[in-house]
Amino acid sequence: MKRIGLLSDTHACWDERYLKYFDTCDEIWHAGDIGSLEVAERLAAFRPLRAVYGNIDGQDLRIRFPEINRFQLEGTDVLIKHIGGYPGKYDPSIRKTLMTQPPKLFISGHSHILKVKYDSSLGLLHINPGAAGKYGFHKVRTLVRFSIENGNFSDLEVIELND
Repeated sequence: MKRIGLLSDTHACWDERYLKYFDTCDEIWHAGDIGSLEVAERLAAFRPLRAVYGNIDGQDLRIRFPEINRFQLEGTDVLIKHIGGYPGKYDPSIRKTLMTQPPKLFISGHSHILKVKYDSSLGLLHINPGAAGKYGFHKVRTLVRFSIENGNFSDLEVIELND
C-alpha cells in the first residue's frame, strides 16, 4: 500500500502545512504550476516527488519534470498532466491518449477546481486536487490524500487550508 499526498497549482506558494498533512504519505504528487524550483525541492526533500510542469512553470521546472508523467504504482496505471480537463470535457492535448489507452487514475490541475469523478466510460478515476497556492480565483486552498493498494483506491481525504 502507498499513501499519496496530491497537490497542484502552488504558484510558488510555500506552506509548512504541506509537510504536516503529507507526513503520513509515502509519496507526494504535484499536478503542475509549481511556480518555483524551491517549492519542488522542498517537497522532494520531504518525500519522493512525482510531478509535471504546468503552463506557468519556467525552463528550470520544465527541464526537471515532464509535461506528462505516466507510471505504474501498486498495480495502477497513473497518468498526470497539468492541463487535462475532466470526464466529458478532456483537453484535446490528452483526449486521444485517454480514449485509446486509458489509465486507471488520471490526475490534472490547472482549473483550481477540486474535482473527484469516476469516468465509467473509460474505467478511470479522475482527480483534480484544486489549488494549494494563493494565486487564482479559488476561495479555498485544497490538498488531497489517498491510498493505493493492489489497484484499488481508498481513504481519499480533502484537506482545506484555511488562512
